[in-house]
Amino acid sequence: MPTPGRANWRILFTLLLSCADRTHDPVVEVPVPVPTGARPETDAELRADREAVRRPGDGGGHLVAAPEPAPVEVGAPISLEVTWEAGADGVAVGGSVQLVVSGFWGWSPPQDVAPEGPGFTTLEGPAGVTFETRSGAGTLFATVGGRAVVAGERVRFTYRGAADRFAERAPALFVGVDADGDGLRALVPGEVVVTTVPGPCAGLVGTLPSTSVPGEPFLLRVAAVDAVGNGPCRHGGSLVLSLPPGLKGPREVPFDGLAAVELTATSDSIGVVGLAAGALATATNPHVAHADAVPLRWADLQVHTSLSDGTGDPIDVLAYARDVAALDVVALTDHDHWGFRALDGSPTERARLRSAVVGAARPGFVPLMGMEWTSWIWGHRHVLFFGPDEPWPSSLDDATDTPAELFAALRGRDVVVIPHHVAGGPVALDWSVGLDALEPVVEVASVHGQSADPALPNPVWDAIPGAFAEQQLALGTSFGMVASTDGHDGHPGLAHLAGGSNGLTALVGASPTPEGVAAALRARATYATNGPRMIVRFEVDGSPMGGRHAPGALTANVRVVGTAPVARVELWSRAGLVTAQDGSGELFHAAFPATVGPGEALWLRVLQVDGGIAWTSPVFVDP
Repeated sequence: MPTPGRANWRILFTLLLSCADRTHDPVVEVPVPVPTGARPETDAELRADREAVRRPGDGGGHLVAAPEPAPVEVGAPISLEVTWEAGADGVAVGGSVQLVVSGFWGWSPPQDVAPEGPGFTTLEGPAGVTFETRSGAGTLFATVGGRAVVAGERVRFTYRGAADRFAERAPALFVGVDADGDGLRALVPGEVVVTTVPGPCAGLVGTLPSTSVPGEPFLLRVAAVDAVGNGPCRHGGSLVLSLPPGLKGPREVPFDGLAAVELTATSDSIGVVGLAAGALATATNPHVAHADAVPLRWADLQVHTSLSDGTGDPIDVLAYARDVAALDVVALTDHDHWGFRALDGSPTERARLRSAVVGAARPGFVPLMGMEWTSWIWGHRHVLFFGPDEPWPSSLDDATDTPAELFAALRGRDVVVIPHHVAGGPVALDWSVGLDALEPVVEVASVHGQSADPALPNPVWDAIPGAFAEQQLALGTSFGMVASTDGHDGHPGLAHLAGGSNGLTALVGASPTPEGVAAALRARATYATNGPRMIVRFEVDGSPMGGRHAPGALTANVRVVGTAPVARVELWSRAGLVTAQDGSGELFHAAFPATVGPGEALWLRVLQVDGGIAWTSPVFVDP
C-alpha cells in the first residue's frame, strides 16, 4: 500500500467523519501549546463530531434487503445497487440522502457528471421530490427539494465503479441521512457487502521457520499470490521443491495455491528452499538448523481491518496472516475512534474482533486482541491485551485522552503498549512525557516508513527533528526495538507486496503462546526489520538483546544470516557509532570490542544490499 501523505490523511479524515457538512459545527478549543507534530485540528473535529447532537431522523430509515453481489476480481468494474426506505421522520426539504463509498482502498469515488467515468452513480426517488447533487470526500450528496421524503418512500442508488484493489469481504457502500439539513448526518444501519477475490497468480510466497533442531519436523508454507499480494489465488498443478543439503522432505507436492509441507533437518545446516509452480518461482527465507537453535517467532503487532480503516473481515485477515504470510504472531489493533463506525462506541463490533481472534488460534499461531489509542495530540499507541480487553480506553474520552490518564486506566491490566511512527506522520510521539513502564518497546518501522534514524533510507513522512528512536536512545531513553506493518490492506506481514514499506518483529526465544509473546516484549528480547526475515544473533559477553551488563571492556558477538548479501553491520551506543564492518555474502560473523561506561547501551544495525535493515534491542549497561 502506498504510504499516505499529509494530504491523503486529510482526505481520509473528511471521508470518515459522519458529518456531511462542517459549516454549522461549533469550534472546539484545544489547549495550546501542543506538542510538535500534533494535529489539534483533527482532534477538535473528531470531538465536535462525536459531541454533536443528531436529530431524530438523522440516520433514519433502513436499507432494503437485497442478495449479496456476486464476487468480483480485485480492481474489476462492478455495478451495485442500494435502496433506502425512509423511516418515520423522513427527510425534510434541504435535508439529504447520501451514498457513501468505502475509501479503503481503491473503490471509485461516486460522481454523477461523467457517465463513462469511474464511480458514475444515478439515483431514483419518489415522484415530486427533486435532488440537487454534489460529490466529494467519497460521498454523493443528494439534497432534497420540491417536497419532503416521507415515511415508506424509497431512494435507489445505482453505482458503477472499480472494486477494491485488495481481496476482501467487507462493506463497500453505505447510506447516510441528514434529515433536517443542519449539516450533521448519521449512517443508516447496514451496508452493501462485496467480496473481492485475488487476480491472476503472479508470484509465490514461501516461508520457513527461521530455526529448528535437527530431527524435529517443521512446516514449509507456500502460497500463490496476485500482483499486489492478494492470496491465495487459484493455482492448479504441482509445487516443485529444491531442498538444500541437510533438509529432508518431498520433492514435489500437489498445489492448488496453498500448501503446508513437512520438512526435517537431518543435520546442522543453513539454507533456503527453492520453489517452482509452473511459471512461478521463488526461494524461501533462510533457515538454520542447530542443536542449540534459539526459536525466532515472527510477529506483526499492528494490523487494521475493515472495522476501522482497513480492508478485510477480521477472520479473513487472520487467515491470511496464518496461512499466506506464515506469521507466528499477529495482533488486530483497530482504531478506537477512526473509521466509518467508531469502535469506542460499538461493543458489538469489538466483540466481532474478539471472536475472530479466539477462533483463529492454532498450535504455534498466536493471534492477539489489541486496539489503537489514536491521539492526534500525543501520538498513536497500540495496546496489546494479554488478559481481558474491556474496557477500551478512548483517546477522545476526557478520562483517558492524555498519556498519563491512559496509563492510569491500564495499570494493573495484562497489557503491553507500543508507540508507533514515533518520528512523524501521521502524528509524531510526544517524547517529552517519557515512556511508561507499560511501554518496553517502540515501533521503528512500518508502512509509514522508518522512525529509527533520519539518515537511513525511507524515513517516516512529516518527520520531526530529534524524534527518531535512535536519537532518543542517544539522549538516555531506554526501550527495545520492534516493527510492524501498521497494515491496512489485509496483508499482515507482507505489506511490501502492494508497493509500500513493511515491518516485522522477531521475538527471540519466545514460546508460541500469548504469555510467551508478552514475556519477550517485556524483556525486550526482540529485534525489528523493515520486512526481511533475516536471522540476527547479538549478545554482549553473554547478555542478550534487552538484557543488562556491567560497564567496562566488552565484546559484542554478532551472527547474521541475511535474506540478501549483507552490506554493513554497525554497532551503536548512546555516544554514536562504535564500530562497523562491511559484509560479503549472506553470512556474517564478527566480534566487536567496545569499552562502555555506566548507563550506556549497545545495539546493532544490519544493512543489506537490497535495502533490508534490522535493528536489535539494546543491551543496557548498568548505571
